[in-house]
Amino acid sequence: MAGLFDALNAGRTSLSTNQKAIEIVGNNVANVNTEGYSRQDAELRQVPAVNFGDFFIGQGVTVSDVSRDYNSFITRQLQENFISYGEESGKSNALTELERLFNVSDENLASEIDKFFDAWQELTTNPSGQVERDIVMQRGQLLGDAFAQMTDNLSTIVENINTELIGAVETVNEQLDEIAKLNDRIQLIEANGQTANASRDQRDLVVQKLSETLGVQTYTDNKGMLAVHLPGGLPLVQGNVAMSINTVTSGTDVTLELEVAGITRELSNSQLGGKFKGMVEIRDDFISGLQDDLDTLAIDLTSAVNNLHVNGYYTDPATGTPATGQLFFNDLTALPPDVHASRSIAVAFTDSRYVAAAGQSTASPGDNENALLIAALETTHTVASTSDNFDAYFSKMVSTVGIEANRNDLALNGAKDATVQLQNLRDGFSGVSLEEEMIDLIQFQRGFESSAKFLSTVDEMMNALLNLKV
Repeated sequence: MAGLFDALNAGRTSLSTNQKAIEIVGNNVANVNTEGYSRQDAELRQVPAVNFGDFFIGQGVTVSDVSRDYNSFITRQLQENFISYGEESGKSNALTELERLFNVSDENLASEIDKFFDAWQELTTNPSGQVERDIVMQRGQLLGDAFAQMTDNLSTIVENINTELIGAVETVNEQLDEIAKLNDRIQLIEANGQTANASRDQRDLVVQKLSETLGVQTYTDNKGMLAVHLPGGLPLVQGNVAMSINTVTSGTDVTLELEVAGITRELSNSQLGGKFKGMVEIRDDFISGLQDDLDTLAIDLTSAVNNLHVNGYYTDPATGTPATGQLFFNDLTALPPDVHASRSIAVAFTDSRYVAAAGQSTASPGDNENALLIAALETTHTVASTSDNFDAYFSKMVSTVGIEANRNDLALNGAKDATVQLQNLRDGFSGVSLEEEMIDLIQFQRGFESSAKFLSTVDEMMNALLNLKV
């Protein structure tokens, strides 16, 4: 009779185990489209056999654990690739706007520079003409407006980057808090000998998003808790404690700060990664460089024109006599450090009679000597310490933007393709295959049916044995 009870127990454990395995298969099928889900498997282990006379008899089967298909190497590679993808993605929107601003069409800053010097060329044909003088002054004003518009557009792109950073920081802090809570949950579950598969999947997914945004680095301690830190080494999550990142706005500048144990540290670009690094780098290095070049061009152009115009002669409207010493543009060489020269260009007078076209003190009606010298600046003058004239200098700025935008496009597509390939590799290893699940389902279903048939047979044998004794 004891042997039948052992058989009954073996059948019961088999029935229960196959049922649990079917439940796990069902959970895999239910999560086939769940982002970040790792396929789970029932780890089967036979119940230790017991001594029955001269031999041992098995006592059935049990589910020792529910494991998940996970490859740390693929996960690490995917995380590193998301960092590269995030960095290029952070630059993409700003570069698209810069390409629109620094275009190669006929309507850009270079065309306004050409039109300004063309107006001086027209003035050489009729130095005393009122219409020609008005056009020169208007073209100077329009040139200043074009420079200011370029600077305003650059400032708008910077403001958009700052707004995006401010909005993203709140999400990042929520994700850091989520990792800390998942760390705590995983530690509590696995301290009891169980496996926190769902929580580990959720944590991996959050880390993946943080890798793209912040370029975080991670390692797991002996308690299963994930430590998260910035590329520069500053901690973001330690155990179940999450740090917080704050944005500090000063005028139009936005900086990032990390609060660690009550101590606030400003985050430089070298301490960031991912999308944040891309946005800060394009803002502080690339756009700032373009703005510096634009200011250099504005100062050099206005100074070159002023240096000639101040030595030219015009007929003083008040006295009717030849006069000299008049600047054409306002002086940009003594502006405060926080004022962009490219936003400050303005014609220094409102009466076109102050246009100094003459080169002689007689200022005769046909004297165009100074106008010829200013018109020639377009092709003869070189900007700052370069060998480029005004058009060539601006064209190099346009070229710089175009080259960087093309590089970013290639790098972004390359990182995206690599991410897709690694994601497919991860899905091939850890993802759910409905075909495999159907095979497992049939296998465990047959096991369940066989276990039920086995229990039914043992029950009949026990009834027969009981009837025999009666």
